[in-house]
Parts: sequence; structure tokens; C-alpha cells
Amino acid sequence: MSLQTAEQFEENEQYSEAYEEYKKLHERNPKDLSVLERLGHLSMLLDNKEDAAKYYSQILESDATNVLAYEQLMDIYVSTDKYKYYVYRGNLHSVEHKLEHAINDYKKAINATQEDKEILSARFVLATLYEQTGQNMKAIDEYLKVIEHDETHEEVFLKLANLYLKEDAAGSAVEVLERARKQGFDTVNVNEMLSDLYIKNGSPERALEITSDELTKVKCLLDMNKTDEAIKKLEDMAEQYSHIGQYHSLKAQYYYMKNEFDKALESVEEFNKITPNSPLTYQMRALIYENKNDDYNAHLNWGRYNIVRGNKDVAINEFLNAYQLNGDDTNLVSTLSMLLEESGDKNHAMEFYERTVKLNPNDKKALEKLAEFRESIGDYRAQADYLEKLYELDKRNAVTVRKLAAAYEQLHNKPAALEFYNKYLELGKGNSDYEKIQKKVEKLSNTEMQEEEGLIDKIMRWFNKD
Repeated sequence: MSLQTAEQFEENEQYSEAYEEYKKLHERNPKDLSVLERLGHLSMLLDNKEDAAKYYSQILESDATNVLAYEQLMDIYVSTDKYKYYVYRGNLHSVEHKLEHAINDYKKAINATQEDKEILSARFVLATLYEQTGQNMKAIDEYLKVIEHDETHEEVFLKLANLYLKEDAAGSAVEVLERARKQGFDTVNVNEMLSDLYIKNGSPERALEITSDELTKVKCLLDMNKTDEAIKKLEDMAEQYSHIGQYHSLKAQYYYMKNEFDKALESVEEFNKITPNSPLTYQMRALIYENKNDDYNAHLNWGRYNIVRGNKDVAINEFLNAYQLNGDDTNLVSTLSMLLEESGDKNHAMEFYERTVKLNPNDKKALEKLAEFRESIGDYRAQADYLEKLYELDKRNAVTVRKLAAAYEQLHNKPAALEFYNKYLELGKGNSDYEKIQKKVEKLSNTEMQEEEGLIDKIMRWFNKD
């Protein structure tokens, strides 16, 4: 019994003998996909389509993306079972990421059968395909048809509820989950999702009745203003739950409700250690600072909250409000510079980069941005000033040196341009433009050049004309 024997039989067109040898190999290693593929192929040659279907189906159990298996199964069922034919064709189209074709296949599969179980299965897949292609309302329609059947599953109700939430129909999500419980799906997943929705809808009493999660129970008690009962549970749970972020957010909520704002902030910091950069961290801080009448930190944290949520315009407004209260926060000024530049408000951004440099003269990024901006508007004198400051911070930065040389060349300051081009040649040996700069230095050395006024100097002279 060997693979070589089976292959030899197959090569000699002794297909029955080859088939028997491959079956023995399959018994020894049922997961060998290459053997399953040969058994499927030989079954087709021997006109044993039932066995061929069995082997190709086994291949798909291990490799759901096997195109050959789908194609062979389609050939097997094209004339005998239209339902299975369209299902396998739909799966093949899904594997090939042709989801619209897959949707059409599953529609045809539904129309090709009268079996409830097959219709149920096909509708479920059709709904998931609609969901994947962003056709949420069509997906909802299909899931609603699925839950009408007695043989439906918990997952269908959960998917349907999530789709309703995506469509901002929280009430419908609640109705679906309540229906799931009535139909016997009184499960942890259904109950916890439903309890979360009850809490969000202002019904913590109902959530408390069905949740089995201890932290959710505390949340319900707090929302019901049963603070003493809530804190007692939190204290009892400390050893088991203090490694979970939600435990500390609930403690923060408790202290916030008791107006113990410093303790609330301490709990927020513990939450942030476990769940860093969460929007909830910034939201909690902002609310606490508002109640402490600390407008600066409130605006600052609302700004950070909106950054994490992706609302940059709102964040900029909050940060600008914070800046009005404290214009000396280097991090705030730097953040505003970057956000304004990203939003396309370049002139306003440069004002804040200039403010950054006043607060921190050694801020390289701000100096680089200001130098680039001045170059873009043709103000080479100001560009050179910023580059000089960068040069003083890092005299071995070849990029700065080269830009400084080019700026002085634009200003027709031949001595300074040559000085910095030569410095670049000292630093930039091996750079791709080394020879180009050598030639430039040689040409510049033999060129007469008179230093040009800077842009600002020109403007001032023009205004001062008689």
C-alpha cells in the first residue's frame, strides 16, 4: 500500500485499482487533501458522482476556499440538484469576492427548493451577504424571514439587533432581543446585549432583572441612584475585578455622583492605565473638570475626546477655547498647530507654530514647518532665519545645511551659500547629489552675485516710497 502504487495505477489508466489504493491511503490519513482530491477525481472518472460529492465536500470542510472543489461540486449537481448547484456557485463567487454574483446565486437557490431547512440556510447566508455589501435594510428583511422559522438560531437575533443599531433603530433592536427571549433564547449573549440597551434607554431596573454580569449590576444600581448598594458591591468585588477597566469607570461614576471629584479623577486614571486613550477617559475627565469649575481642563479633555472620536473640527474649537484660557501650554499649542495644518488652515497653523517656537525655541518640528512655509511664499530671508536656528540645534544635519545653502543662494548671498554648500559636501559624502553640489559650488564660485533684499524688506521699501 503506497502512494506510488496508486499513482502507477492511475498512470496506467487502471482507475478502479487506483481508486482502491487511494481509499486505503485515505483511511490512514483522512485529512490529506491531495488524496481526497484524487479520490474525487477518480470517482468522477468512474461515474460515481455520489462518492465524488462526498470527497469534495470533505475537502471544503478543511479548506473552505478550495476553488477546484466548488467547481467539481457544481458540475456534479448542475443537472440533478439546482439548489446545491446555486449554493456551491454562490460560495465560489464569495471566495472570489464577487459578492453581487453570490447574492444572485443564493436568490436562485431559494427559488430552487421547497425544503424549509434549505430555504432557512440560504436566507441566512443571503442576509450575511447583504450585510457584507452594506445593504442593511435588505439584510434585515432576510433575517426577519429567518426568525419566523422554528429552527432559527440565537445568532440570527443578535445579528438582526446589531443591524438595527447600525440603522439607529435601538427600539427595534430591543424588540428583536425581547422576541428572542420569548422564543426560548434566554441566553447570556441575548440578555447582556438587551440589558446594555435597557441601560442606554434609561431602564436600568429592567436591565438588572436579566443581567448576570456583576459589573453591569453595579452600573444598574448607580443609574438607579442606589449608590450605597453600588459602592458596597464594588468594594466586595475589588480583589476579583480591579484588573478590569470598567470596574474603575464605575468607581469614577460613584465618586462623581457623590461630588468627590478628586477621587473620581483618581479612578479615571486607574481606568486609563488599563484602557489607554479611550474616549471614555476624556469624557469622564471633562465632566469632572466642568463640575470642579476648571474650564481649561474641561475644554482640553473635550478636545481630546473629539480627537479620538474623529471629530477634528469640534476638537479644534475646544482646543481654541482652552488656548484662550491658557496660551502657555506647549503641548496644546503644538497640537493646535498640527490640527489646523491638517484641516487646511495653513496660515492659522503657522501662527501657532510661531507661538510654539516662542514657548520652546528648540522645537525642531515647528522650526522646520515655519521654514517650509516661508520658502513656499518666497520669503527666503525668514526661511534662512529659521534654518539658522535649526542649524544651531544640529550642525550635522545634512538636510538642514543643504536647504540653508539653497536659501542663501536665492538671496544672492554668495559667501553664505558657498559656506553652507561646502559644509554640506563635508557632511554629505556618498549622497546621491554629492557630485551635483560639487558642480554647483564650482559654478557659484565663478559667478558674480549681489545679495538680494528679502521679501519683507522689499515690501517695507515699497510702502516707504515718497
